[in-house]
Amino acid sequence: MVWRFTPKQLQDPDKVVEYLKGKCCGYSKETQLPALCWALATIYRTLLESRQHNQGEERESRPTGTAAAQAPATGTVAEPEDQPIPVSVTPIHKKKYTRKLVHLEKDDDEPGPSREQEEEPEPEVITRPLSLSELRDMQKDFGHLPREHILTWLLRWWDNRASSLEVEGREAKQLGSLSREGDIDKAIGKKAQALSLWRRLLSSVRERYPFSEDVVCRPGKWTTMERSIQYLRELAVREMVYYDPDNAQLPTDPDEVQCT
Repeated sequence: MVWRFTPKQLQDPDKVVEYLKGKCCGYSKETQLPALCWALATIYRTLLESRQHNQGEERESRPTGTAAAQAPATGTVAEPEDQPIPVSVTPIHKKKYTRKLVHLEKDDDEPGPSREQEEEPEPEVITRPLSLSELRDMQKDFGHLPREHILTWLLRWWDNRASSLEVEGREAKQLGSLSREGDIDKAIGKKAQALSLWRRLLSSVRERYPFSEDVVCRPGKWTTMERSIQYLRELAVREMVYYDPDNAQLPTDPDEVQCT
């Protein structure tokens, strides 16, 4: 069941409720519950995008000018600087410029010499090996917590840009015990070639739990909208664990996976 809402439609909550009732009518309770959860998540996302869009327009409409920066008040207690901050490591991206000379053919009716195309920037991704301290920070900040669900742990890695971090097999082995499960940790560093850490995590969990029924996602009591969205995102990660990694047609972002 696919939900599509517009910001204008969401201005009238009563009409939204009637719309939800009408569309879910006729389905079993087992089907209605996840469908309504997905509808709430879609509504939340639409409202959030609308709010961010409005804030962007407000910033653009503000008059330009210089404003004096406010100096920090004296006598106030500074916040401690030694609080631990999670570190997210991403590859270094640089640009490499190459010169391409292309001789264009001259029309007979057009006077003058042939022209050459100007040089164009050709982006090139340059990666560097991770230092031992960076690997230790990753293990410390994103290791599997006690009693944390495996899908919650994977989603935490995704939110910290694991898909943009490529590691080789020897680097992955130096991460140590990330998942607190020996089979998963061993599978993370199994392949020697450079792969994204996100792909390594998904494949290692799939190798440890080869059937989707082995990874059970039990919904708790939803007291907030954020908790229901978190549950739906975890369901999406569960779908991605059992995706074909070589199928480019499948979504690579959990937020783009449709769950029913």
